[in-house]
Amino acid sequence: MNDSFTCSICGEEHRGLVKDWAYKLPDEVWAIPEAERAERARFNNDLCQFDERNFIRCVLDIPLTETSDSFGWGAWAEVGWTTFERYLELYDQDGSTEPTHLGTLANDLPAYPASFGTPVVIQFRNSTQRPSLFLNAEDKSLLAREQRNGICEARYHEILTIIERR
Repeated sequence: MNDSFTCSICGEEHRGLVKDWAYKLPDEVWAIPEAERAERARFNNDLCQFDERNFIRCVLDIPLTETSDSFGWGAWAEVGWTTFERYLELYDQDGSTEPTHLGTLANDLPAYPASFGTPVVIQFRNSTQRPSLFLNAEDKSLLAREQRNGICEARYHEILTIIERR
């Protein structure tokens, strides 16, 4: 494994191991041919609307058990209009005291088969941080278990290898 990586967002090479992996768009929007994408969807780095559907870019953190750090998935959540509208209202404010909102994961995370469409809980944060994603307490999937319990160094490297192969 290299001690540098090419960023999935900016395309530049960075030193050190990847501590997060981000998606530019929800998978279904990314799948639209590039020539049609701007006509069919409205999006920026944080928000996306596709037909009558709404998406918010969030962070799903997986704690690293052997350090105080975490690995963050920069993933999109599909949300209803009420949640999308509330996020817009609070976009430049501290939303960390806001009640949680519900959504579904709009990206398929490569280390977690069938993660696309997983129900998630969204917690808004302050104006400089993207909202946090949490899996439901009753979710028994590998992703949910690893978010609750954390991952060891070996699993972290396994995830990086899976990402690198994509």
